[in-house]
Amino acid sequence: MPAFTLDDPVDRGLPRPGNLLRTAADSIPPSGLVLLAIFSVQLGAGFAKQLFTALPPSAVVFLRIAMGALIIGAVARPRLKGMAWRDWAVGIGFGVTLALMNLTFYEALARLPMGVAVAIEFLGPLGVAVAASRRRLDLVWVGLAGTGVVLLAPWGESASASWVGIAFALAAGACWAAYILLSAAAGSRFPGTTGLAFAMVVSAVVVAPVGVVSGGADLLQPELLMIGLGVGLLSSVIPYSLELNALRRMPKHVFGILMSLEPAAAALIGVLVLSEVLHVQQWVAVVCIVAASLGTTRAVRRR
Repeated sequence: MPAFTLDDPVDRGLPRPGNLLRTAADSIPPSGLVLLAIFSVQLGAGFAKQLFTALPPSAVVFLRIAMGALIIGAVARPRLKGMAWRDWAVGIGFGVTLALMNLTFYEALARLPMGVAVAIEFLGPLGVAVAASRRRLDLVWVGLAGTGVVLLAPWGESASASWVGIAFALAAGACWAAYILLSAAAGSRFPGTTGLAFAMVVSAVVVAPVGVVSGGADLLQPELLMIGLGVGLLSSVIPYSLELNALRRMPKHVFGILMSLEPAAAALIGVLVLSEVLHVQQWVAVVCIVAASLGTTRAVRRR
C-alpha cells in the first residue's frame, strides 16, 4: 500500500493539499516570500538563542536541523534513484553549506547581539549582489544597504565586541553567499522541495557528531525537543522552502539585495524576544536597510 503524502487526494472531488499549498505560494510575489522567510528565520534564531542557557550552540544547531530534516523529509520524500552525479554534487554541497552556515552563525550569535551578528553575516549576500549587479540603480541600493551594515556593525565598540564572534559571523557570511548560489542550483535540479529535503538530511549528518557530543543526554529532554521542533520549523523548513520558491522566480542578485532586511529583522526580533535594546545609530542603520530593500522591490515590480 503506497504511503500517504501531501500530494495524495483525500477525496477525488477535492483539490490536493499539495497543489493548494503550491498555488498559495505562487500567488504571493517572490519579494513577499523573501520577507516572510526573513522574519521566520530571525524569529527562530531568537528562540534558539534563548536555548543557549540549556544547550551549547552546536547542540542547538543539531536539534534545529534534525527536526527540520525529519519534517521536510517526511513531506517531500526525495527520490535518490536515477540522480545524476551532478545532482548528487549539488545536493551534498548544498547540505554541507547549510551545516557550516548554521554552525558558524550560532557560534557568532552566542557571542554578539543578534542584530550585530546578522549585520556582519550580511556581508556575504551583499558581496553576491555586488558581483552580479548589471544596473547602476542596483549599485545605489547596494550602497545604501552597505551603509546600514556599517552602522550596525560594532566598529566603534571594539572594546566590548567579541572578535571571535565577528570571525564566526564573517565565516557565516561566506557560507551564506555560497548558500544563495547553491540553493538556486538545487531549485533548478530538484522538483519542489525535494532538493531542500535532501540537503537537510545531509546537513543533519554533518552536524550530528559535534551536536550530539556537545549536547549529550540533554538533547532528549521533552521540553527542549519541543522547542527544537518549533525552531526547526521557523528557522529551516518554512524559510528555506519560501526562499527556494522565490529564487525560481527572481534573479539571484535581486534576492541578495532583498536579504538586506535580515539585519533589520534581526534587530527588531532582538528587541522583542531578547530585550537587546538598539542605539540611535543602529536605528538609523535599520532605516537605511529598509529603504534599500523597498527600492529594490519597486525596481523588480517595474521590470
